Amino acid sequence: MRAITFDIESISDSVVRGHIDVNEQELIVIAIHDSLTDTYTSYDKEELHKLWPLLEQADFLIGFNSDSFDIPLLNRYYPGDLTHFTSLDLLTEVQKVLGRRIRLQSLAEATLGRGKSGDGLKAGEWWREGKKDLVRTYCIEDVRLTRELYDYAVTHGKLKYKDLREKREIKLDTSKWGQRPASALPPPLTHALQL
Repeated sequence: MRAITFDIESISDSVVRGHIDVNEQELIVIAIHDSLTDTYTSYDKEELHKLWPLLEQADFLIGFNSDSFDIPLLNRYYPGDLTHFTSLDLLTEVQKVLGRRIRLQSLAEATLGRGKSGDGLKAGEWWREGKKDLVRTYCIEDVRLTRELYDYAVTHGKLKYKDLREKREIKLDTSKWGQRPASALPPPLTHALQL
């Protein structure tokens, strides 16, 4: 089964009370892990036409906060509709069990023993300063954490998170992760022409 794990870095001049409006964001970099080749790559806006065939050939997508941020943002650039793709949002899965959101940093530190390599808000600053390789590296590292959390959850049926000073476990039913609903049709191929 081919899974694409992905994360997006974006930029905007508009942040209202700490809330990021996906409609105000501009994609700067998307990083992916392709389980078929076990490789990490990144794409900027001008390279998205190279990404579309990979997404369309995947059995499912894996992200963190991807249902409410990454997929809606990427959908503005994609010539089809990414909401028809089979996807798994780790944050949504955690929230279903706990009833609240847990940061990627907290899950990664408690489960994997290491955290994020930076701060997503800094990525915009780095991009503006011309440090594009730093943004790509940061985004790839977030994808690596997301992929490793996914693998851990599938193997152990749980993730861990920090709650104040204590580590706690979140039991997750991963038995249906990556399965396409029987009624779902595969996404139409839209990458025939370069945009």
